[in-house]
Amino acid sequence: MSWNMSVMLGKYFWYILAGLVVVADQTTKGLSACAMAYGEVMRVTGFFNLAHVRNDGAAFSLLAGAGYWSRIGLILIALGVAVWIARVLRQPLCRVEALGYSLILGGALGNALDRILRGAVLDFLDFHWQGMHWPAFNLADVAIFAGVVCLIIGVLFQVRPVAPAGMGR
Repeated sequence: MSWNMSVMLGKYFWYILAGLVVVADQTTKGLSACAMAYGEVMRVTGFFNLAHVRNDGAAFSLLAGAGYWSRIGLILIALGVAVWIARVLRQPLCRVEALGYSLILGGALGNALDRILRGAVLDFLDFHWQGMHWPAFNLADVAIFAGVVCLIIGVLFQVRPVAPAGMGR
């Protein structure tokens, strides 16, 4: 890879990673929707199912069924967070924090895209134990959770920032 290409990739690496999260999220949601009818559940193990469910609310179905304006509000919040994170990623950050923000950005955009295109977020990962089910979720939710863990690690261990974008990240 030429020097110019590596500098360009360095400058945009975290945005590319966020884009890959969106692609992986939308691909798995599309495969889930094609493979199963709405409401269908496929048992995989004694504690894990694949399921085709829709969440028109926020996390843990908060605001579910609240209607059109809550959908628009959730889309605007997700896009606002995405713009803010895109700006944060231009600042000097340690790698674990940049990774965290990148994962959150990709997850937020993946779920926002669902709300825009499908009217609700498609969830398909269903974990359960002794009859109790964790609310179904998707790869965007996993990315957001992992991103938050990265940010917590960055704060707890006070990792020093690296050079600005394009300068060795």
